[in-house]
Amino acid sequence: MASWRRAPDRGLAHASVKGYDGAVIDIGLNLTDKSFDGDRAQVVERARTAGVEGFVLTGTDLVQSEAASEFALGNPREFRSTAGVHPHRASSFGPEVETGLRSLFLAETTAAVGECGLDYNRDFSPRPDQRSTFARQLELAVEYRKPVFLHERDAGEDFFNILSEYREDLVDACLHCFTGGPAMLERCLELDLYVGVTGWVCDERRGEDLRAAVPAIPPDRLLIETDAPYLIPRTLRPRPKTRRNEPQWLPEVCRVTAELREVDATEIASQTTANARQLFRWPASRPS
Repeated sequence: MASWRRAPDRGLAHASVKGYDGAVIDIGLNLTDKSFDGDRAQVVERARTAGVEGFVLTGTDLVQSEAASEFALGNPREFRSTAGVHPHRASSFGPEVETGLRSLFLAETTAAVGECGLDYNRDFSPRPDQRSTFARQLELAVEYRKPVFLHERDAGEDFFNILSEYREDLVDACLHCFTGGPAMLERCLELDLYVGVTGWVCDERRGEDLRAAVPAIPPDRLLIETDAPYLIPRTLRPRPKTRRNEPQWLPEVCRVTAELREVDATEIASQTTANARQLFRWPASRPS
């Protein structure tokens, strides 16, 4: 864990983002991913320089959730984490994992239960395991009065059917890395979900449905995220030499989202930051 706190290289630059002036919060970042092992502190510093003022570190299984929690507890002013089991790892869920998650839910920086949900695109875990693990984590979210950080891919009917059984008792919920179109968005809004927009919105090839939906997301339901190291924005200029996404590119997601909504990027930055703090019950840092 010590390697995560190497001295930052303040000389590393980030690409400029036109039309943006304001601080943003990355509500979904896999900072514990092994691709960041060599320069994690520098990644964070580059993001700060780019205007990212807060980071929510995603937990995808017990080990990653513990790592994210430890990192966030080191700097609760800037960091929060989630704790949960991704549908890809649903088969690993059992009493021991649940006990570990329960311990993490007590940490001051654990902002949500998840990443949890359903993923029928790859079926890395059998679908019955996915459904039961998803339902159990929703029960835990109700018990601990935590928001849920949700994942859905090619499983819409089962996902919404299960979620709807618990939604009334959940304090809040966010469908992270939303890639659907207007019809999918309508279903999300029927359940009063927050919607997380990633660099997928910057992809003119795969993001057509999302780009059509973005203007219809209510301002108070909109969030932005990188899902780094995945989904680097294709619109970055100059193009980075690496395909690894970083939180420093979040302002580009903000810029493209604003362009599609025909508003100033500063407005999106302000609104999504307020929404993130509301969702995760995360007070703004006090002036120094």
